[in-house]
Amino acid sequence: MEKVLIIDDEEKLRNLLSKIISFEGFEVFQASNIKSGLQRLEVEEIDVVICDVKLPDGSGVDTAKVIKEKYPAVEVILLTAFGNIPDGVRAIKNGAFDYITKGDDNNKIIPLLYKASEKVALNKRVQQLEKQLGEKYSFDKIIGTSKPILKAIELAKKVAPKDTTVLLTGETGTGKEVFAQAIHQGSSRATQNFVAINCSAFSKELLENELFGHKAGSFTGATKDQKGLFEEAHNGTIFLDEIGEMAMDLQAKILRVLETGEFLRVGDAKPIKVNVRIIAATNRNLENEIELGHFRSDLFYRLSVFCIQLPSLRERIKDIKLLAQYYADLFALKSNRKPLTLSEDYITALENNPWKGNIRELKNVIERSVILVDSDILDRDTLPVDLQYAKSNTQQLSAFSMASAEKLHIQKILNHTDGNKAETARLLEIGVATLYRKMEQYKIK
Repeated sequence: MEKVLIIDDEEKLRNLLSKIISFEGFEVFQASNIKSGLQRLEVEEIDVVICDVKLPDGSGVDTAKVIKEKYPAVEVILLTAFGNIPDGVRAIKNGAFDYITKGDDNNKIIPLLYKASEKVALNKRVQQLEKQLGEKYSFDKIIGTSKPILKAIELAKKVAPKDTTVLLTGETGTGKEVFAQAIHQGSSRATQNFVAINCSAFSKELLENELFGHKAGSFTGATKDQKGLFEEAHNGTIFLDEIGEMAMDLQAKILRVLETGEFLRVGDAKPIKVNVRIIAATNRNLENEIELGHFRSDLFYRLSVFCIQLPSLRERIKDIKLLAQYYADLFALKSNRKPLTLSEDYITALENNPWKGNIRELKNVIERSVILVDSDILDRDTLPVDLQYAKSNTQQLSAFSMASAEKLHIQKILNHTDGNKAETARLLEIGVATLYRKMEQYKIK
């Protein structure tokens, strides 16, 4: 039931309005002056305020501004015995929903009240959806308790409010877009657009058009101006996934946006100014790509102001059970099934798999299992054949072998650097890619 507050010093009019509005199904509260009205707003979740313009302790026009500043979701309808244009204009500027004259316009109050309450309900729904969206992409929704994922979350939380360019690195399927969304939601840009594009999904020409838009007549079929994703992301965040696949001349245009905040639409000579935060991601080693001449070093240094390496699923075996149960619950819910239990045998098989496709591959496997299972328990026989017979890949090393010594040394350095792969590789005087290969070989988590 919507709540309405009437602020008017004329008791008879106040009581009459209260009865009329109550008959329409609203819960009505009354106040004879601004002070008591504002006090009522502090204790009740009022939806609409109907306020007289001239009150013993102040102006309703000024009060509308006070109410809207403190309670933006509340709509204010102002009543006046003697309407005038300047007051009406000021009332609307102060945020009033409408400004009507007493007596002649009494028949307008109820329809107006319904319109105002509909707007309040819509705003509440929008706020609820925004809250749900924020919760969906918050850091709390990232699943995992292993040290590598907690370290990545900690770094992402620190950079989220700083408005700094971020580079997310890691294998395909490790959840880079989830992290990008969480960083966006944790920033001051959270209420603005988050725009994502996979740079590997388009040819150079199409990608340029998607990113920057085009001017009418710039090519066959360009009948009107079209905004690009950078304009759509103005004041928000743009996520450039798989940026390592981007052509060199397009990289130069991204660099220009980073340095000047400007770009040119395809076929246009007039620069467009935007304010966007760029989060980029890649599964490639960009430093190697620079050496091969495939990526600009100046763009790399601008993108990697703050770099976060996302761990592969092989590095966070501890989280496989949590992730599997989450996806089992999700797909069971979508299929209108009862919650499913994961057998120990099923979990063991999952933990023994190398997961080259990471979380994305795990998600697909769990969905397949939920489709196949006839009981309330997911067992090994619902897995693909290669997973059913998977055995632990842990390499048994002799205590006297060079491999054993190497594994122990790598583990010691990782412990020393608190799991920092780049620093570990530097101290070992090997490349990061080599470190990852050796960690996979020795099953170092």
